[in-house]
Amino acid sequence: MLTALLSVTLLGFLLGMRHATDPDHVVAVTTIVAQQRSFGRAARTGALWGIGHTATIMLVGGAIIVLKVRLSAIPPRVGLSLEFAVAVMLVVLGLLTLAGGERRVADSTARPLTVGFIHGLAGSAAVATLPQVALIPNPVWAVTYLAVFGVGTIAGMMLITASIAAPSLLAVNRFAGLNRNLRIASGVASIAFGLFLAHRIGFVDGLFTAAPSWTPQ
Repeated sequence: MLTALLSVTLLGFLLGMRHATDPDHVVAVTTIVAQQRSFGRAARTGALWGIGHTATIMLVGGAIIVLKVRLSAIPPRVGLSLEFAVAVMLVVLGLLTLAGGERRVADSTARPLTVGFIHGLAGSAAVATLPQVALIPNPVWAVTYLAVFGVGTIAGMMLITASIAAPSLLAVNRFAGLNRNLRIASGVASIAFGLFLAHRIGFVDGLFTAAPSWTPQ
């Protein structure tokens, strides 16, 4: 029994690292890291994003597990609204990046923490209702799984931000003015992806229609 639980926990860490590679996560941190000029600060940004994400997963996901809330009990419009908040956040991040000039907004602690927190809020139900969690009969072990999942997400996001920062920092050091171009490109990409998500959630999934359909992801 213990071996099985440890195996599931290890799987949680690996899935947490994979979870960090979701497109909306990568776009969000890329927008922030694009304003960084230090490899260490870029990795710190990824860690802060992961901590904010994990905090929400533990709070909301843990409550779902302990209170035994079924997925069907969560109104589709509520779930879609949380996901729509991520789309809005991506657009806002893009606009802030385009308007930020050379300001070092990304050096703040609050920004990546807040972004990670909002992402976690949208994904808590999906993580808490994973098949792996359903296989764990003890709520304490299930919440522990979420914590390990969160640690994996932190590690994965640190690797992602480091991999994004390394080539861009090298290029910026060699080519003057490239930082501004990278910042503009990341801002535009964030706005475009945010608008795409907003359209999909609002009209394809039906948040703004009479018959919303929500599948946690």
